[in-house]
Amino acid sequence: MIKIYHNPRCRKSREGLDLLQKSGKDFETVLYLENVLSHDELKTILKQLGISAMELVRKNEAVWKEKYKGKTLSENEIIAAMVENPKLIERPIVVNGNKAVIGRPSEEISKIV
Repeated sequence: MIKIYHNPRCRKSREGLDLLQKSGKDFETVLYLENVLSHDELKTILKQLGISAMELVRKNEAVWKEKYKGKTLSENEIIAAMVENPKLIERPIVVNGNKAVIGRPSEEISKIV
C-alpha cells in the first residue's frame, strides 16, 4: 500500500496528494502532524529514503533555528527532534513498499508509484 505523509497546509504536499489521486492507485494519507511518527517509524522511513536524518530536516523552521541549529547532534538526537517537533520533517514523503521519496518536486513521486 502506498502511503503519503501529508501536511494539508503545505503547497508541495497538496501537489503530491493531487498527483497520487490522479494516479488512480490506492493509497493511505497520514497526517503526520496529528499522528506523530515514532522514533522507529522515522528510522524506517529514513532507511527507505536512503538518507540521513539531517537530510530530512526542514532547517528553515523556527524551532530548528531556536533549539538545534549549530549544535552537534547524533542521528538519534535528530530523529528525536523530528518526533518531538514533526514540523521539522520535510514533506511530503511517499512510501511504496520498501522505497520512499520526498515529493519535492512532486514529480519525484512518479518514480515509485
